[in-house]
Amino acid sequence: MPASRPSMSNLNVALDECMAALDLFLTNQFSEALTYLQPKTKESMYHSLTYATILEMQAMMTFDPQDILNACNMMKEAQILCQKHRKKLSVAGSFSNLMHRPTLDQFTEEEIHAEVCYAECLLQRAALTFLQDENMVSFIKGGIRVRNSYQTYKELDSLVQSSSYSKGENHSHFEGGVKLGVGAFNLTLSMLPARILRLLEFVGISGNKDYGLLQLEEGASVHSFRAVLCTMLLLCYHTFLSFVLGTGNVNIEEAEKLLQPYLKRYPKGAIFLFFAGRIEAIKGHIDTAIQRFEECCEAQQHWKQFHHMCYWELMWCFTYKCQWKMAYFYADLLSKENSWSKATYIYMKAAYLSMFGEDDYKPFGDNEVELFRAVPNLKLKIAGKSLPTEKFAIRKSRRYLNPNPTPLPVPALEMMYIWNGYAVIGKQQELTEGMLRILLTAQETLEKAPANEFAVDDLCVVKLLQGLCLKHLGRVAESEENFRFIHASEKKIKFDHYLIPNALLEISLLCLEQGRTEEAIKCLDMAKQNYKNYSMESRTHFRIQAAMLQAKAAPENGGGPEVSGVL
Repeated sequence: MPASRPSMSNLNVALDECMAALDLFLTNQFSEALTYLQPKTKESMYHSLTYATILEMQAMMTFDPQDILNACNMMKEAQILCQKHRKKLSVAGSFSNLMHRPTLDQFTEEEIHAEVCYAECLLQRAALTFLQDENMVSFIKGGIRVRNSYQTYKELDSLVQSSSYSKGENHSHFEGGVKLGVGAFNLTLSMLPARILRLLEFVGISGNKDYGLLQLEEGASVHSFRAVLCTMLLLCYHTFLSFVLGTGNVNIEEAEKLLQPYLKRYPKGAIFLFFAGRIEAIKGHIDTAIQRFEECCEAQQHWKQFHHMCYWELMWCFTYKCQWKMAYFYADLLSKENSWSKATYIYMKAAYLSMFGEDDYKPFGDNEVELFRAVPNLKLKIAGKSLPTEKFAIRKSRRYLNPNPTPLPVPALEMMYIWNGYAVIGKQQELTEGMLRILLTAQETLEKAPANEFAVDDLCVVKLLQGLCLKHLGRVAESEENFRFIHASEKKIKFDHYLIPNALLEISLLCLEQGRTEEAIKCLDMAKQNYKNYSMESRTHFRIQAAMLQAKAAPENGGGPEVSGVL
């Protein structure tokens, strides 16, 4: 990659300075990192991209609407600056013309870096839309931006793999950028529900999970500007995305292996302490997870929103332990300090209060009925879209608008299912048995109560959660019986229609564990095709997609990863 000496010199300096800024960021010096970068954000594409990336990481961690907006605006500015450094005939544009396909030596090193930085800006802007709209509508609407980024990475990947590719002075940084983009695209696309994938494939976009993981692992293992970004994306995938949007089966050993070198280098790094907490929680080590999240809060005081992410995790940790007062404490802190979703936080406060015993003191004189009634008026729209979790909380709260409301049976434990919490407590027999006892008591209460319009729905909610506990306790036949009870009650369910496709999903997962692959696929097809417009539909479709990939990889189904659709 020949280039003018001043251009290469500037590029070297910029990359060194940006890596120094990332180091500040990872040692909790968030403001210092941004201050260090800021003077050159108008002239250097790497300074501008790094500044925007730090803002995006903040948005990804806090989910704060203002953080998301700030990151969006800065990433747009970085993209405009990268465009100025690109060759007039871009890589994606010129490479698409097979008759006049140029060779790499027609680009300066700065121009080829501008290509990968430009594609990265587009990719990160697409990721921000996912934060705003979990059902990917914005992602699809931004199809041109996504496709341009995809095509650029595709061509750059072909370039790096070609025999004519010769490594330049900053080759590891450039290649790391390609691996980050190719890996992120393949991994993300492989997780999307089939109905969205069909739309993307129509415009030539597809992905392969194994290739995506491989590219990110390679990018994480080489010393480069993007190594830590590849690592963080992999940690997000293993500890959050594949857990919450998947079946709960995650490669926790790989996550630990990725995290350990960074935890050793940055022992007080809040980001890595947070991931350490997530790993411990997924392993079922709840007390150790609580300790890690508390360490994370103590590690830094400058970025308060980061504490909120830990409060959310601590809230769930105490939920798993059925310590309702501590869970309520963290929901209350979030409702007062964080603006992501007041409706969700107030709903959780009310949910925990409803789990208190009759003689338990209720803090601040709060009353769950009044709190539930407040939820519908707290609806928030981010970029014109309502959060799926918030919509769920609002729908569930509406029954309290009645002067004599029928209480929700176990609202905290129901929301725990939405966040896949039963896959956590399933690792601890004692916790699972404790949860099952609460659910059996709830069923007895429902059966003694006078008949009402919510009776079947409420019983089916309790049956779903009981089924999950029974599954993790190895009582598989009883578990399946509970899930099938819900499916058989389909015509009697009036409000909680999400229960039916989720019961079918859970039946399919039981079938997969027992090697009944054909039956599992049939249940998944029913869940996917026969139901729509229900609560948390997108999240259920993500889980169906994860289960379907698992089923197709099963030995009796001619398993093994697909190799088509690689960038």
